[in-house]
Amino acid sequence: MPSSRSPLSRLLTVLLAGLLAGLVLALAALPTGLLGGLVAKASLGAYEELPDALRTPVQPQRSYLYADDGKTLITTFYDVNRTDVPLAEIAPVMRQAIVSAEDRRFYSHGGADLRGIVRALVANVKGGGTEQGGSTLTMQYVRNVLKTDPTRTAEERQAATEQTVGRKLQEIRYANALEKSLSKDEILNRYLNIAYFGSGAYGVAAASQRYFGKTPADLTLGEAALLAGLVQSPDEYSPIDGDKDQALARRGYVLDSMAETGAITAQQAAAAKAEPLKLHPTAQPNGCTATASARDGWGFFCDYLRQWWLTQPAFGDTAEEREQALRRGGYRVVTTLDAKIQQTAQAQATKVYGYDDKRALPIAAVEPGTGRVLAMAVNRHYSLADNPDGQANHPNTVNPLISGGASVDGYQAGSTFKLFTMLAALEAGKPLATGFDAPAKLPTRYASDAEGNCDGRWCPGNANPEWMDGYRMMWDGFGRSVNTYFVWLAEQVGEDKVVEMAQRLGITFRAGSDAAFARDNAANWGAFTLGVAATTPLDLANAYATVAADGTYCSPLPVVSVTAPDGGKIDVGQPNCKKVLAPDVARAATDAARCPVGQQSAYGQCNGGTATGVDAIVDRPVAGKTGSSERNATETFVGFTPQVAVAGIAANPDDSTDLVGSAVQSEVIDAVARTIRTAVAGKPVRDFTAPSRELAGDPQRPRPEPRPQPQQPTPPRDAPRNLPSDLLRWLQDRG
Repeated sequence: MPSSRSPLSRLLTVLLAGLLAGLVLALAALPTGLLGGLVAKASLGAYEELPDALRTPVQPQRSYLYADDGKTLITTFYDVNRTDVPLAEIAPVMRQAIVSAEDRRFYSHGGADLRGIVRALVANVKGGGTEQGGSTLTMQYVRNVLKTDPTRTAEERQAATEQTVGRKLQEIRYANALEKSLSKDEILNRYLNIAYFGSGAYGVAAASQRYFGKTPADLTLGEAALLAGLVQSPDEYSPIDGDKDQALARRGYVLDSMAETGAITAQQAAAAKAEPLKLHPTAQPNGCTATASARDGWGFFCDYLRQWWLTQPAFGDTAEEREQALRRGGYRVVTTLDAKIQQTAQAQATKVYGYDDKRALPIAAVEPGTGRVLAMAVNRHYSLADNPDGQANHPNTVNPLISGGASVDGYQAGSTFKLFTMLAALEAGKPLATGFDAPAKLPTRYASDAEGNCDGRWCPGNANPEWMDGYRMMWDGFGRSVNTYFVWLAEQVGEDKVVEMAQRLGITFRAGSDAAFARDNAANWGAFTLGVAATTPLDLANAYATVAADGTYCSPLPVVSVTAPDGGKIDVGQPNCKKVLAPDVARAATDAARCPVGQQSAYGQCNGGTATGVDAIVDRPVAGKTGSSERNATETFVGFTPQVAVAGIAANPDDSTDLVGSAVQSEVIDAVARTIRTAVAGKPVRDFTAPSRELAGDPQRPRPEPRPQPQQPTPPRDAPRNLPSDLLRWLQDRG
């Protein structure tokens, strides 16, 4: 290749070459024994004085993220596209090719090949052709390490490639020291893992994938020769980004060299040279936006994992250090993402709303007892691509619509929050049979001047009075989602206890107004039980998963294991769990949660539900709760079995005044139920444990609490027709 360097640069090269040539020729003229003694003396103790990067190399490597099967690649993270592989996983022809191309005497010299240096210097001084380096593989390895060592300053890294006599002598000294301490194969392995092969690929593993879409163990003779030929001038010879003809010419040179050294026969070389160039360029994904387009939604999980990673002290003292560890540490991360559940959740989310719809259905799935996040789906592309005018978050966004954070506070989840009121009441000793004659509207102690108030007091009402009003216990109050029953129940136990219960189960108040109310005025948050605080599908699913796990709360966890390049396990994949509810309290709440989904409680007290179709879809023990916010601005359903909890919230992430409407509730229920069905498919059928008789109470002998009387008369209504038949008979028996 003709040199394109400037005349001044070539002059400096000639002068330097002359100096080095004189030095090397003088050394070469010495008697062999004396020369060896000088080299040995110069190297004495040198290994202990080597920079840490040469003794214990720490080079940037790509980190891999896999689904929970450990095989399905989600994406990779890297600043430098590089992955170390052991020599045994590199095809023998690749090892032979690099030695033949760069350092034929590699297995016979002691780190610096004096004859090779003299030959290269003399050829370069004479000029008239391709410049020759004269550096051995060991010397090249030293140079590569020092110029990329992240612990050195930019000036120190630049000095590692300066054309000076001092730098060259230091390189020779370091190379000799390495050769005295490491085997030839270990040096060759290190070299192959750090050499730059062009097109952004550092190391033979990245190069094999980049050019041929395969591992280095599977390289053919022709492919190995082509890669070996690239290291002399990677960017110029690269057949992807540079000159294909020059790449083929270099391949031919390497094959001839291999034949001359006896690594292959002349016939093998000729056959390989005759092969057409067959590239299979494979761009390695980098970051969460690089997840495959066919896997929309995976990027949101990836981003959640990244945000989790940045909080883990195991990867550094600061967020910046942890980010660098992810991009340069070479970790193998097996995540909790279940590809089948994710696929179903994504299909269901996009079935309800298309990618271009302003409304969204974020869905999250969590494993009870571990907190492992199994799926995160939404009808959006995780992408930085531009959106049409007026479409802030669709079809493309990187905002955490499923997990919350950044600019996403969450969405009102309506009556799903009644679970926290029920739990607080059960914990306070009130049994499931706690009865109350629930009116259509319930006057409370809170002042209100809003339309529909009751003599200046806030009085929430039931959405469907004919079906909801009347004597209710926790079972049918939850099953029929009776607002006035649960507002009354919250008053009995204290609204602050309900708020604390929600927080105990992992509900995070991201909206400033919610956080302030919870902190300063929880005892007066009467509407909290109706789900007026913003939450996310992930928080909600995990809260219900806590109940499914008999009261064991586990922090949401996106990883199964994290393995360092040396094979060591990082201690971050273990669930972080604690008991936050007595098991009997959780079991009692679960028993009532059988009512909404069309199943029967252990005590036979379910008599209607808001999501009865779930029973037929899941076809095994299941529980759950629907939720509709004011005027059906959002529609929510969360369901659970002992093995999975799934939540979905239909909302407009950009406009809370855009009402999704009650009609979509059935679709949300169906989407969540079908995701649950996929999650439990093939798993043993597990039933819920019934609560104790003590916490169930005595539904056969109801003693209803008195109904609060409003300050002004209310129209009479036919209350008895809404009573359960057994209660009606009991009242009739007593006149």
